[in-house]
Amino acid sequence: MSIGSFLLASESAGFGINGDILESNVINIAIVLGLLFYAGRSFIGKILSNRLETITTEINAAEKRKQEAIEQLTDQQEKLAQAQAESDRIRQQAEADAKTIGDGILASVAGDIERLREAATQEVASEQERVIIQLRQQVADRALAEVRTYFERGLSKSVQQQLVDRSIALLSK
Repeated sequence: MSIGSFLLASESAGFGINGDILESNVINIAIVLGLLFYAGRSFIGKILSNRLETITTEINAAEKRKQEAIEQLTDQQEKLAQAQAESDRIRQQAEADAKTIGDGILASVAGDIERLREAATQEVASEQERVIIQLRQQVADRALAEVRTYFERGLSKSVQQQLVDRSIALLSK
């Protein structure tokens, strides 16, 4: 069987390979593929080089952003350290101020207590003095009352003379 008869037999059967190269468009497909490869090489090269350039630019931009982020992180960490140091300083100052104020309040309270004690002591002394004066007055009033009672009962002339003599003696001293 020859190729031509094979093809004819295939055509009648509906399936087969066409051996005629010019008829089968293999040359046409090869020419189209060659033209696509020749013409498309520069087109695809441009697309690939543009894509490579875009990727390189994006990588460089990402690295730049990464570096900026690292710098910002470093700055923020420094600021955090400064803020913590300032916080510690403020806390220590507040503790020192609280101690100073507390000591001042304690001293003030101690002074107030001492003044109250002195005032209480003075008040007690003045009250004692007032009571003593009052008691003296009462004793003097009683003594005078008894003397009046004694005088109202009457004094003898000799007793009156002794009293006058004693009073004169007291005045002359």
